[in-house]
Amino acid sequence: MDPNAVTETLKQAAAAAVEIALRLGADQAEASASHDEGLNVTVRMGELESVERQRDRGLAVTVYKNRRKGTTSSNDFSPQGIEDAVRKALSIASFTAEDEFAGLADAELMARDIPDLDLHFPSGLDVDAATEIALRAENTARALDPRIENSEGASVGTGEGVRVYANSHGFVGGYPSSSHSVSCTVIAKSGDSLERDYWYTSARAFEDLDDPEEVGRVAATRALRRLGARQVKTKVVPVIYPAELARGLFGHFLGAIRGSAQYRKSTFLLDALGDTVFPDFVDIEEDPFIPRAMGSAPFDAEGVATRRRMLVERGVLKGYLLSSYSARRLGMQTTGNAGGAHNVLVKPNAGSLEEIIAGCNEAFVVGELLGQGVNPVTGDYSRGAAGFWVERGEIVYPVNEVTVAGNLKEMFKSIVAIGSDVDVRGSVRTGSVLVDRLTVAGG
Repeated sequence: MDPNAVTETLKQAAAAAVEIALRLGADQAEASASHDEGLNVTVRMGELESVERQRDRGLAVTVYKNRRKGTTSSNDFSPQGIEDAVRKALSIASFTAEDEFAGLADAELMARDIPDLDLHFPSGLDVDAATEIALRAENTARALDPRIENSEGASVGTGEGVRVYANSHGFVGGYPSSSHSVSCTVIAKSGDSLERDYWYTSARAFEDLDDPEEVGRVAATRALRRLGARQVKTKVVPVIYPAELARGLFGHFLGAIRGSAQYRKSTFLLDALGDTVFPDFVDIEEDPFIPRAMGSAPFDAEGVATRRRMLVERGVLKGYLLSSYSARRLGMQTTGNAGGAHNVLVKPNAGSLEEIIAGCNEAFVVGELLGQGVNPVTGDYSRGAAGFWVERGEIVYPVNEVTVAGNLKEMFKSIVAIGSDVDVRGSVRTGSVLVDRLTVAGG
C-alpha cells in the first residue's frame, strides 16, 4: 500500500461526496472514507491452519437537511457511485424526524496543523514469514513443559490502513496507521485438571512487539499455573485485577461518562461532573498525542481537534466524553471524543503486581473474567471468574468457578492501589488495581 497515494484517493472521494451533497441541496454534509489491508496467519500443533487476507475500502456519507439526517455507505468510488450514495442519503433524510441537535461540529473546532503521530509502520510480512513467527511462539509454548498437551494455536496479524474525513466546513483530513500482533493459546493437563490460557503482544510497529518466544513462554506459564484449581467458600476480601484486566474496570468508567449515556440517563455516574468518584490519589489523563500509541489521533471522527486533558484529578470527575451531538443534548461543547477516548492514562501509586500481592494478608487475584454481568445503569457488577488465592502475601493455589460481585460506583472509591506495571497494548493504559473489599462467591 502506498499511503500517500491511498490518502489522496480517499480525500478526493470524501471531498467529492460533500461537494455533491451541497450541490443537491443538503444544508451540511460529511463523508468518511477508508482503505484497509491485512494478513492473519494461524498455526496449530506445528502446522499452518489458516491464512486470511483483507483488502477493503468504503465510503460513508451523512447529509443534514432541514435538521433531518440521512446516512448511507458504499464501496463504489466512481463519480457515479459517489453521487448515487449521496442521493440515497438525501432520500433517507427526507423520511427521518427533525432533530434540533443534529449537524456538524462547530467549524472553529476543526483540527488545524495536524501533527504526525508516527502511527504507520508496514510490516512487509508475507505468509511464510508470518507462519515462521507464529510457529516460534507455539513451539516455545509446547516445549516448555510436557503438561502442555494441546494448543488452540498461535496467530500473527498485521494490518495497515488509511482513514479520511471531510465535511462542508471545508475540513479534509486523513492519515495512515498500522497495527500488528502475535498471540498464542495453549492447554495444560495434569490428571483430571485441564486448563487453557493465552498471551499476546500488539503494537503499531512490528519492531515494538515482544519476541514470539516470550509470547509462547508466557502463554504456557499462565496455563500451567492454573492446574489444580480449587473452589473456595464465599468471602469478602480484597480483589486484585492484573493490568490486562484492570483496563476493563476503567472501560466501565469511560462508558459511564460518555455523553450518550449521560443524556439518555443510562449511567451509574449520571450528572457526576465535579463529584468525587475515585480516591484522592487517582488521576486519569487523556493524551491523544503519544507517538506510536494505539489510541493516538490528531482529530476525532468529526474532524474536531483532540487535546490533552484531565478526566479525573485527585479523584474528582473533570470531564465527560462528548461528541458534538451529545454535547448539544447536554448544553455543553464537544470534547473531541466522537468515536471514543484517546490514550487514557491512569496514574500509578504503587509498585508491581508482585509487590501489591506481597502487601495482602488475604486476597483474590483475578486471572480470567467470564460473562457480561455488568449493569451500566446501576453499576451492579457480577462476573464469573477464575484466578488465584493469596495468603500472607503469596499465591497459595489457583481458584476456579467463583463470582466476583460488587457495585462499580463503590468499587471505584474502594481502589487502594494502582500498580506501576502499566499495560500499553491498548488505548487504556493502567497498571494492576487492588480493590479493597469485594464479594468472592464460591461453593
